[in-house]
Amino acid sequence: MKVLMFGWEYPPFISGGLGSACHGITLGLSQHGFEIVFVVPRMKGTMEYGHVRMIDGSTVRLSARDSRKIRKSLCIKPVDAFLVPYMNEESYREALKKSVAVRNKGEVKNDAWSHYGPDLYDEVFRYGKIARRIAKQESFDIIHVHDWMTMPAGIEAKAETGKSLVVHIHALESDRSSGRINERIYGIEREGMVNADRIIAVSHYTKRKIVDQYGIQHSKISVVHNAVTHTESRQRYAVVKDPDVPCVLFLGRMTSQKGPDYFLDAARKVLKKNDTVKFIMAGSGDMLDGLKEKTIQMGIQNNVCFTGFLRGADVEKAYAMSDLYVMPSVSEPFGISALEAIMYDVPVILSRRSGVCEIISNCPKVDFWNTDELAEKIISILADNDLRNEIVKMCKDELKDINWKIAGEKIMHVYGELMMI
Repeated sequence: MKVLMFGWEYPPFISGGLGSACHGITLGLSQHGFEIVFVVPRMKGTMEYGHVRMIDGSTVRLSARDSRKIRKSLCIKPVDAFLVPYMNEESYREALKKSVAVRNKGEVKNDAWSHYGPDLYDEVFRYGKIARRIAKQESFDIIHVHDWMTMPAGIEAKAETGKSLVVHIHALESDRSSGRINERIYGIEREGMVNADRIIAVSHYTKRKIVDQYGIQHSKISVVHNAVTHTESRQRYAVVKDPDVPCVLFLGRMTSQKGPDYFLDAARKVLKKNDTVKFIMAGSGDMLDGLKEKTIQMGIQNNVCFTGFLRGADVEKAYAMSDLYVMPSVSEPFGISALEAIMYDVPVILSRRSGVCEIISNCPKVDFWNTDELAEKIISILADNDLRNEIVKMCKDELKDINWKIAGEKIMHVYGELMMI
């Protein structure tokens, strides 16, 4: 069976967990004999993988008429606002302006905007029109899309070919926005799920939100938890840790969804009792500057290290040098980073509002807002080496049957049910 898959990103060029999940999903499906054609909006450099064929959507040129047609067919009005993960309207405009300036050696020319849509939604619709052309050219059995930016692409590919559409939900607008819902994105998400023949959610937590917030039938949604790649590569990044300077890691986007401000509040309370602890905050996002300022106001700036966005080997090194990983997310559909930390022998503390809690039960959990409890758990775990080792051992035992091949098998069953209809 051949799958036409649309995504936002793919390793090694990733901005978050979605790219890692897409790679794992394609790897798991390939282990069951599936052929995958993976389309991304644009590729930076060359991507070569033996188990998947990549298509760069930016090589397809569309007319203004094509863009107008796709917007009209989706009944969504674009607003004044490159398509890459986790963008909002402002970050889209800034990225596009920077790209234009580079291409024109600092001189921004009007005609340089002709290829990309003038705002985020135009670019999403342009990608949708590209999807229709690609679907017309390719031979495949099923369409699989990931999150809201690719849903118009899936709708267009389905309209062109009549093939079944699977929408994979890794995160919802309500997860990302923390109460400030973007109605246009919500509208695209709902239209994508209504038009889908089957929906895959990364957790039961996410499935409940889809039913409650979007009015989608419970029976239409299958849950397939994410997994982790079991690798021994961590041995290459073994570091000698100073037992007198324990390190606590936060790794994620510096946005309200991920709870970095709660992490800092807990850090301040920990440092009142143990001022030797170092807190590593790895990631980028719209809260970064404010968080740096907050450490100064709290007087803890010497104990907090902001690394910026990390990828590849630098992520592995961050895990290797840490004694504890904390994920204080306000709303976390899954949380692959927690599984990665465990695979690097790092104990974890998880927010109760995270999908990964459904498969990892033997670790401490907290309410994201309860920084007193979080601080107490950090202090107790750092002070007890046997406890850290026990948490890692029990969590690793739970991960023995969590891998991408098993996830791929579950997705295969979803495909099989659709092919039988």
